Amino acid sequence: QVQLVESGGGLVQPGGSLGLSCAASGSIFSIYNMAWHRQAPGKERELVAEISRGGNTYYVDSVKGRFTISRDTPKDRIDLLMHNLKPEDTAVYYCYADVNGGDKWGQGIQVTVSS
Repeated sequence: QVQLVESGGGLVQPGGSLGLSCAASGSIFSIYNMAWHRQAPGKERELVAEISRGGNTYYVDSVKGRFTISRDTPKDRIDLLMHNLKPEDTAVYYCYADVNGGDKWGQGIQVTVSS
């Protein structure tokens, strides 16, 4: 089975920075798009940032200029660098990959922005 393993979450003060990483492992034949989604309490899960195999990126408007997604394709890994974090960024963040022709999700990692 393919696994997506997230790391780097935690508690940070407003205005602070945090980095998330997601590594795919297992029997991987192909990975196309990879992305970070998040789900805040009582809210629907939303796409935060996405990156293609060729490095093209997309960001939801609320994080543009603050978050950066990057990808190391040979290592099947993506990172999300988050700056100037706001309380509304508090959520469980989920790694996503289009792997082996289907959708794969990580287990989720908590990011809490609070004083």
